[in-house]
This record gives sequence, C-alpha cells and structure tokens, in this order.
Amino acid sequence: MKRKIFNGISLYDQNKNPVNAHGSCIVQENGTYYLFGEYKTDDVNKYIGFSCYSTEDFMSWKFEGFALPPLKEGILGENRIGERVKVVKRKNAEGYTMLMHTDDMKYCDPCIGLATGTKINEKFTFQGPLLFKGEPIRFWDMGTFTDEDGTSYLLTHEGNIYRLNEMCTEAVELMAEEIAPGGESPAMFKKDGIYYLMLSNKTSWERNDNYYFTASDLHGPWTYQGLFCPKGSLTYNSQCSFVFEYESELGKIPVYVGDRWSYPRQASAATLVMLPIETEGTKMSLAKYCEVWSPDTLEMNSLQPQHCVEFISNKKGESFDIDFEGTQIALFGKTDVHGGYGEIEIFNQAGTCVHKTSVDFYSGAPASGLRYFSPVLAFGKYHVKITVAGANSVCVTKSGTQFGSDGYDVNINGWSQFA
Repeated sequence: MKRKIFNGISLYDQNKNPVNAHGSCIVQENGTYYLFGEYKTDDVNKYIGFSCYSTEDFMSWKFEGFALPPLKEGILGENRIGERVKVVKRKNAEGYTMLMHTDDMKYCDPCIGLATGTKINEKFTFQGPLLFKGEPIRFWDMGTFTDEDGTSYLLTHEGNIYRLNEMCTEAVELMAEEIAPGGESPAMFKKDGIYYLMLSNKTSWERNDNYYFTASDLHGPWTYQGLFCPKGSLTYNSQCSFVFEYESELGKIPVYVGDRWSYPRQASAATLVMLPIETEGTKMSLAKYCEVWSPDTLEMNSLQPQHCVEFISNKKGESFDIDFEGTQIALFGKTDVHGGYGEIEIFNQAGTCVHKTSVDFYSGAPASGLRYFSPVLAFGKYHVKITVAGANSVCVTKSGTQFGSDGYDVNINGWSQFA
C-alpha cells in the first residue's frame, strides 16, 4: 500500500468535509491509524466534542464520529472547554483511556479529565477528573507518552510528568516536576534509550520556535537542548502536539504531529503538520519541511504548479477565477504576516457549488507552496472562485498581548489540475 502524508493543507473525509481534529494524537491498531482531536467550529471556542478519524494510507480519511460528545453538565458540560485530547492503550488490559484538558470559557478552572472505552473507534464514557493522591490534577495544556514496556504517562505544561496506573485511570507517581517553566503543549517520544520532551512557548494560538529536553531516565536529570527546527521557522509554522511511531520499511520512525492553528476559523482553515523526526544521540531535528512525503521510504517532495498566475489582493470581495477539467485542483501561493482568509468555492457546470472552504494565507514565518488541494470530485468541468474574505487570523493572550495577521492579503501564484 502506498502511503503519502500531506502537510499544511486541509484533508478531507468520506463526506468531503475537512478533517476536524486539533490538539490531536494518532493511535495505530492493526494497520489502521486513528486520529483523535478537538472538533472545532468557526464561530465559538466551546467544547463541541472530540472527533475520531481513521486512515490506512493518510490520504483517505473516514470520520468515525464523536469519540466523546458534550455532556449535559459537569466539567465537559455546556459552555466548557475541552482540548488536547489524547488516547492511550492500557497496559496488560483491554481497552483505552482518553485524557483531556477541561476548563471554563475564561480558562480559569483547568482540570485533566478522564474517559474510558472498550474499542478504539467507539464512543468513550466520561468518568470525571484524573486524580493524583485523591485530588484532581489542575493543569491545562497536556499530552501523553507510552513507553516501550506499555506504561503510560501524563505530561503537563511547565514540564511535569505523571506515571499512570496500568488501567490509565489514576496518576500514581510524579516522575519529574517543572522541567520547563513557561512551556506548554508537551509531547514526548523515546529513541535508542533517550527520552525527548518537546514543548512550545506560551503565545496563545500563535506559532513559535518550539524546543526540547532530553534524559536517559524519566526522573531526570533533564537537559535543555534548544530548538529542533531552524530558528525563525516557528517550527515550520506549527506547534508540537504529539509524536506517534510509524513502522516503515526502514524501521520504526517517530513522526511529529503539529498544529497550524487558525483562530477563529479553526474548523475550515486550521491544518496539521506531520514530519519524520531525525535523532542522533541527544540531538533531534525536523531537518526539512516538505508538502508531501512517504512515511515508508522517507522520500520528500514539493509539488509544482502546472499553470502560473498572479493574484494578490487585500480588498474584501475581490476575486480570481479558474476553470479546470478533472477530479481535483491544487492552488499554490504565498503566506506571510499580511495574509488573511481566502474563500474557495468550486462550481460544477450546472452552477451548483460542490465545495466551499477557507484557506489561511497568514504565517509568522513567510512560506511559499501548496495552499489548497480539493477533495476528489466526479470527473468533469469546474469553475473555481477565490475571494478575499476581508478577515484574518488574530488572537489575544490572557495578558492582552495580540498576535496574528496585520492584513487581509490573498496571494495565489499557481494552480494544477488532476484527472
């Protein structure tokens, strides 16, 4: 089976809807990869549910449904936050445990929540807060890591590591504390006896240069190693979320999973970045960014447009049109600090809109390349309309610091059609 991983563009499920799974994790079972994440909307940030998708090739995705829908009350009830969902397989026992960050809408009531399930692609049952020494764990950004012996761990912001019991329903030991004050969005993996702990700086939904620590024992000592992507790349315009192990033809490869948040259009414009991690001793890196790569051979490619065009505009309502024949169209363009949202609409010959979405042309580190790859359509002739939305991605931290775009630019410089 040929597998390809596409980066920085929306992926689509069997219903041609964008894969909507953020702050995510990926779990492999019997050759199928299950993606769990936050299901977002473009109008509110409250908890909608945690989604589950499955794939065998990373190109065709199936929406399995909501792994955990909202509750009527409690810490995942009405007008609550549910984020950073992670699913771990229990050690020496059947079933799975789901952990997540729960909170109020002002992010002033953090708590790590716990849900359990018997099958990976069926609904989980919420159990309440995860406890340590009989008390809820009151951190927000969190992650998980499962060691080679099957033991799972909870990771929290500031760099705390808790060992979970075999059922993954209780934290039983604080392995390390405050490894990284000021760090959030923790992710971890192990390679050749070395533990690598990755974290992000606290800049709300804005991307930054993520960094990492290493240790040969989870208790420490932990050593700060610096950045794992080129300085100024803002971790290739992403934030670390999870690392999953891919069993390739070349052996087991740790794969970085990062988010490209796009507040407030998280449902339609936020995307994922997945890249192979290279290690040597205590050094790790994402040496190169690419738009599409093979996890089996590590072959990396950048797609090139078949047709060159030039459309740059920040005027709301101004548009650019393309006619193509085939089953898919790819759009290429540039992103930078002046970028805004572009609205993409595809019409068939009858004039019916068969696909509509948003593309974010903002990035803190300038980039050029693939911006949009449509879902597979029935072979035919289509008309594509790209319109300047006159809106952009902007977020504000708790302290009042604003991050994000300072303009509304939509920049298209090429396109390709596929039969």
